Amino acid sequence: MKVSKTISTKFGLILSSLIYVAGILMLSAFTQGYMKESKIVSVNGTTTEILCALGLEPALVGVDVASTYPASVEKLPKVGHNRNISAEGIVALSPDLIVGTANDLKAQTIEQLNTANVKTKLFKQEYSVEGTKSLIRQVATEFKKEAKGEEIIRQLDADIAGLNKPKTKKKVLFIYARGAGTMMVAGKGTPVQKMIELAGGENAVNDFNDYKPLTAEALVAADPDVLLLFDSGLKSLNGIDGILKIQGVTETKAGKNKKIVEMDGQLLTGFGPRLGKALKELSSKIH
Repeated sequence: MKVSKTISTKFGLILSSLIYVAGILMLSAFTQGYMKESKIVSVNGTTTEILCALGLEPALVGVDVASTYPASVEKLPKVGHNRNISAEGIVALSPDLIVGTANDLKAQTIEQLNTANVKTKLFKQEYSVEGTKSLIRQVATEFKKEAKGEEIIRQLDADIAGLNKPKTKKKVLFIYARGAGTMMVAGKGTPVQKMIELAGGENAVNDFNDYKPLTAEALVAADPDVLLLFDSGLKSLNGIDGILKIQGVTETKAGKNKKIVEMDGQLLTGFGPRLGKALKELSSKIH
């Protein structure tokens, strides 16, 4: 009888232990990796970077064309540019979740995705250091990766701490170019303006918001010390020799000194985990 009770007690303890362990594993799977089995489409280059930094790249089944980092995401199917993404292209990938920022999808597209039973999660993004940290935390919290998110933020802080701002500010004019026929300059309220100022420079034009077409008169009036372009934009103008042929450029300090710099577009304007590295590169190039 005592032997039977002992066996029964041991069996009960073993069973309880197994149930406890199973419960812990289930909770862990839910709280730390509940999206591992899901398929995600990212419609924003910065959210793509954050997802990958959090270790969620294997869940990605599609990205927008601005998602260029890390290089491994280049092989994923593209769903278009975030300004003209269609619901059909996304739905064709059979995702469980669409991730991006608040301005990435049109209301009609979101409605179409909801009708197709595809969940969307669009995060708030502000173009600042604190805004970048907030975005990282938002995404990390959504995917139960808070500890990893804080690790990314600590690295971001370390990168920014190493940034040395010069005493004299250079006037920087950003030109968005897609060939000589399509050139715009960045005014106030743009991510590029924020980056220039964070890197210790001064945006060359501040009398308008967003972007305006480049004119020779405005270029000469701004008289920037530095011209800044995306590397793809400078390439579309056939390099430095090509941009020097643009009317008005050689009449500016930047043109006379051939002070024309380029940066990767996503790195320059992404405001993601690489923000500190981007600021260091920009500051070094403009000063």
